[in-house]
Amino acid sequence: MKKYFLFDLDGTLTDPKVGITTCVQYALHSFGIEEPDLDKLEPFIGPPLKDSFMEFYGMDERQAGEAVEKYRERFSDKGLFENEIYPGIARMLQILSGKGFRLAVASSKPTVFVEKILEHFGIRQYFKAVVGSELDGSRSSKDQVVMAALHQLFGDKPILCNEVYMIGDRRFDVEGARAMRVESVGVTYGYGGMEELREAHADYIVESVEELQEFLLRELCEVQPKGFMGVIGPMLFPFLLFMMIRQVVANGAMWLAVAVEPHVPPGLWQWLYYRDTETEALGYTGNLGSIMHALSYAVAGIALLYTALPVIREAKKRMALSHLRREHSRNYIIALLTTVGAVLGLNLLFDLTGITNSSATYRAVAQSQLSASLAVGLICYGIVTPLAEELIFRGIVYNELKRNYRLPLAMVVSALLFGLYHMNLVQGGYGFIMGLLMVYLYEYFGSFLWPVLVHMLANSLAYVLGYTSVADSFIHSWSTTIVCLAVTIVGVKLLDSDKRKLKGTVAE
Repeated sequence: MKKYFLFDLDGTLTDPKVGITTCVQYALHSFGIEEPDLDKLEPFIGPPLKDSFMEFYGMDERQAGEAVEKYRERFSDKGLFENEIYPGIARMLQILSGKGFRLAVASSKPTVFVEKILEHFGIRQYFKAVVGSELDGSRSSKDQVVMAALHQLFGDKPILCNEVYMIGDRRFDVEGARAMRVESVGVTYGYGGMEELREAHADYIVESVEELQEFLLRELCEVQPKGFMGVIGPMLFPFLLFMMIRQVVANGAMWLAVAVEPHVPPGLWQWLYYRDTETEALGYTGNLGSIMHALSYAVAGIALLYTALPVIREAKKRMALSHLRREHSRNYIIALLTTVGAVLGLNLLFDLTGITNSSATYRAVAQSQLSASLAVGLICYGIVTPLAEELIFRGIVYNELKRNYRLPLAMVVSALLFGLYHMNLVQGGYGFIMGLLMVYLYEYFGSFLWPVLVHMLANSLAYVLGYTSVADSFIHSWSTTIVCLAVTIVGVKLLDSDKRKLKGTVAE
């Protein structure tokens, strides 16, 4: 959990456009350069002034230093207060400070000016440290400013980089954060804009002060006691409805299958029915059994849509603040390879260790499912069933758990319930592990489509493995099992590392 927030000043806490641009205009005038359009001087907001004069007007170091002096000549008297605090900032700082977060300012503006601006707007009391550049030109780069702010915040304690956010509106803020190995939050309501922040690879991006406040507070997870039924009810009632509708539809499908049997054409009849040679009793082939199974899931899933969709939409809204950064395409590939590795590795592991033969219930379920044709099985068990189960388990159960409990506990409990739901050791163990992977990727990408995709892929691969008798194939070996499980572990580690889940500290 993040406990320390470093804020840039210009373009993040306050809008300094008038003061900065008119002072730049004043400095340029002293060099005989006239720039009547203040909008063209907005790039000066954020980066060190000396660098900006050199970059945008081709000044050498001496001229840039003189321009900075002229800038400060006007800024110290007038420009300093030609400034506005963004609406909602003062209230946000008050809330964050009241919640126990430790706040600091890390600005490229000279510290003496930063202090005066914070006092002017009545927000100085919220910051444990205020760090800017120096008037003599030292500590001018953003990484130096961030480093000094971290040292002041943590004092004699080790600097816990994984507990810090650097919040700013320009690429310089992102680069300064990265140099000190802390995560960055870009704000687009300032002067950098979405594209600049994306190109700088900001870890997170928010578009308003309200979004920033919600983002920074999102990990507190303050849960109000609801009582046992207040927590269990939103999960239990939809689950019971799901199970009841499945049973009713399954019974109705069996009655319908018997009723229409005399009218089924001979060619199709043999595909759906058979008669016991001894008793002449009517039976269902694996195809019809799978179709009736899928029908019960489909109807139950449709019945849950009214309940599940609002929960899924609300969860998506909460997750959106953590997933505004553009995801690298390689992470999608890594996630898919991780899923394939888990499915193959677990199926091989259970088979090689004899776990699959230890459960008569599992063998009966597998025999029933695999008696259908490959196409029917893939549609019924690889598409329809996963979609319906995701609506109840990740859509409702997991999201309701996450509302009331910490994220790790919600992930484990939802996966455990998913495993128990299968009512046998083999599918239960497999369901628990895959359930963990599904909620992990759900949280990682912030999209409900991911657990649905992973579930479909897992069921389809497992069905194909069973249908083609993996025990007789060349991949049925311990070496293949170890490789597949290693791919899964490495894949998760790669995904974690790309999210910059830093574990270390920076020494004083």
